[in-house]
Amino acid sequence: MSATMLLPFIIVVTLLFENIVNEESSCGCSVGREQIDQYATNSFFATLLVKNDQCPLVEKYKPSNKNLNVTNDMILIPGKPYQVGTDDPIIDSDKEGPKKMVTLKSFYLDKYEVSNRDFHNFIKFTNYKTEAETFGDSFVFALFLNSTFKEKLRDFRVVQAPWWYKVDGASWKHPHGPDSDITDLLDHPVAHVSWNDARAYCEWRGARLPSEAEWEAACRGGHYNNKYPWGDKLYPNHTHMANIWQGTFPNHNSAKDGFVGTNPVHMFPQNDFGLHNMAGNVWEWTEDVWSHKTPKEKVKKGGSYLCHRSYCYRYRCSARSHNTDDSSAGNLGFRCAKSV
Repeated sequence: MSATMLLPFIIVVTLLFENIVNEESSCGCSVGREQIDQYATNSFFATLLVKNDQCPLVEKYKPSNKNLNVTNDMILIPGKPYQVGTDDPIIDSDKEGPKKMVTLKSFYLDKYEVSNRDFHNFIKFTNYKTEAETFGDSFVFALFLNSTFKEKLRDFRVVQAPWWYKVDGASWKHPHGPDSDITDLLDHPVAHVSWNDARAYCEWRGARLPSEAEWEAACRGGHYNNKYPWGDKLYPNHTHMANIWQGTFPNHNSAKDGFVGTNPVHMFPQNDFGLHNMAGNVWEWTEDVWSHKTPKEKVKKGGSYLCHRSYCYRYRCSARSHNTDDSSAGNLGFRCAKSV
């Protein structure tokens, strides 16, 4: 094929690649499978050549009625008008406002984020295979990788967030890579689960993911205009209320809240609805799409243990971000809701 014939193809590929690289802000909150390192060109070209009908991402799993081994309690959130959004947005590109009132029907929401213990029961009874396991990799934060491993993977980082590494063998049961496990993390929130995985788990429990409005209403604990689940002060009475980053991101976490990574789902004070960890710890999937123009992009709420005011001030109730529905990472989890 002549150089003249190749030119249109090269132009199209270049434009697509630049769109992937420049799509997100520098914080890396929306790290996903569509954002690959600029050096991983072989993987990029391979992705272009795969048709949707050639690669089923989630294998069929066996349904089971043995779903009672779940420790997560649910809290009744009463139906009434609730505030959604804010008139004081911090991150304009996230479309945090304007503030509006939305009337919701009563619903139940998990008191805790879904834990590794509960997700393990789901896997045991259904033989479900997560998308990270199907893909064979997931995104791991640099702090949990040794220098040798990071050097080997330096060409498999997210361009705008080089602290995220695409690690072969990382999954919900190997959260920091193939040599790690969840033996000491059973009460921590499950991570490395995609939106599709989260929906499958909730369906197994006879539940569903919460809508964004439900999640945000629950976050505020029945109050209005409060910034955080507990109020407006980040550290009331000098008390750590959530697991977020302390120190200088991304190189130093002082862990003054007691945790470098995730924390057990029952820790830190609950809000006035009795819900734990509605801010920090892990991002939580919601049912809603980010934009009807991009239906694969789903809204996530709550921020994570990697959020810091200097770069990712998203542990506020009105804050929001998004990932593609097949994305997974070491700070991305969920909790379930149920209609009354």
